[in-house]
Amino acid sequence: MTARLGSGESVRARYLVAADGGRSTVRKALGIGFTGETREEQRSALADVRVEGLGREHIHVWVRPGRGTVALYPMAGTDTFQLLAPLRPGAEPEPTLAWYQRLFAERSMLRGVRLTELLWSSHYRVNIRLADRYRSGRVLLAGDAAHVHPPAGGQGLNTGVQDAYNLGWKLARTLAGAPEPLLDTYEEERRPIAAGVLGLSADLHDKKTIKRDPETYQLTLSYRGGSLAAKGGERVPDGQVELAGGRRARLFDLLRGPHFTLLSPDPAPRVAGGPEVRAYVPARPYGGERHTLIRPDGYVGIATSSAGELAAYLAMV
Repeated sequence: MTARLGSGESVRARYLVAADGGRSTVRKALGIGFTGETREEQRSALADVRVEGLGREHIHVWVRPGRGTVALYPMAGTDTFQLLAPLRPGAEPEPTLAWYQRLFAERSMLRGVRLTELLWSSHYRVNIRLADRYRSGRVLLAGDAAHVHPPAGGQGLNTGVQDAYNLGWKLARTLAGAPEPLLDTYEEERRPIAAGVLGLSADLHDKKTIKRDPETYQLTLSYRGGSLAAKGGERVPDGQVELAGGRRARLFDLLRGPHFTLLSPDPAPRVAGGPEVRAYVPARPYGGERHTLIRPDGYVGIATSSAGELAAYLAMV
């Protein structure tokens, strides 16, 4: 396929990943529905600003009854803050330093703190939307192009990054000769996760809570029962693993990279055209089965005591 970029340059590739945000041009061009709601009455002004007279060790929030809230978040690795201010009905933000200075002064009532430079600004509306499908032929959606969330719980970035990791290894394997249906498991696994996250973040937004707990950390998500997780699907936790011979290793160090990882007393089965598998012999069975195969994204692909089932799984991926 050929993609024409905004610069006028053309690029040919076997697949296109549309990670072009909630207003995705690619999604719209494909006619993929973006089902959900936009809450026009729930809007905020956003801006990246430089500030004089304010420490960077904390997030700063001011609430002035009758006037509203304004917050400044120090942005790591920079000398700037991000400003967030909910807008009153009918108010329209202006993309000028003077407008943000007036808003900040009105809501913070601070003397000695001043916005000195406006680097970027935007107008945010609460959207709760999910793409009707994640794939159209050789085009796949990822991140905000596939799902947009309220900011409560900080779910958008986590969900988008896991989209990318899930899709990335499957694209790499498909390009290396894995069966084409492998790409269909991307939507199968990730779309239900996004649907659940949309419900969670909308609920947190409506309750006006910023709670952080195992549900919002997204560490307990599972693909169990899916095409690639009939006997697996759980995310493996980090920790020390004792290997044969007494050597100890950190599990995440063994997983680091685009390969599959096998914990088994036996070598990995030889599968024509199969993925790279790095095998390690644990001192004792990991997870209770003879073979535990971990996917590149850190989820158990299959846990089984059958060498035949393990080989059949490797042939699918």
